[in-house]
Amino acid sequence: MRIREWQDILEDVTEQDVEPEDWRAVAGDRAGGVGEDMYLAHPSAGVYFLKTYAKNPFEVRGVGTQVARKIDDEIGPFMPREDGSGRFAVQSPPEDEDEAETVSKRLETVLETHSDAPTRPQDLFDDVMDALESPAFGPMEYDQYDRPEELEELSDRFEEADELLSAELEDLIETDEVDRGFM
Repeated sequence: MRIREWQDILEDVTEQDVEPEDWRAVAGDRAGGVGEDMYLAHPSAGVYFLKTYAKNPFEVRGVGTQVARKIDDEIGPFMPREDGSGRFAVQSPPEDEDEAETVSKRLETVLETHSDAPTRPQDLFDDVMDALESPAFGPMEYDQYDRPEELEELSDRFEEADELLSAELEDLIETDEVDRGFM
């Protein structure tokens, strides 16, 4: 298992050549200590596990790793379906001003279209993500104050990765001389 910076893991996610809307996520508070745990999963790209914390209001630090190459029958039931309680997206900034202008025009068209027709919030979200060319988005099970049951189950299934990432994150927290997260 290769532990890397959390942003490197997100870069791997954004570079996957898979259907962007098939990603799923589960996240919540860490079981012990400051920060959050997050699993990002895609049927063909695998399962990624991240541990992060806010060093200050402007900087998030963390570590992560890939824990599975695909979603199998043991992992699948813990990933949210289309009707998950929340949504998430991984974004990449526009390359230049021309791309930003093109994206903004597509986004404006989507918003105009949805304002004229009755649609579900999920449909608006999906269309906005398509307009932004988001490389990864989908349903998410998230609890900002606790740990969703699915997160507990995944942590039990990937206990070794959980312990290794926790140790790495604790080293970061100690190095940064942060004894509690920024809230």
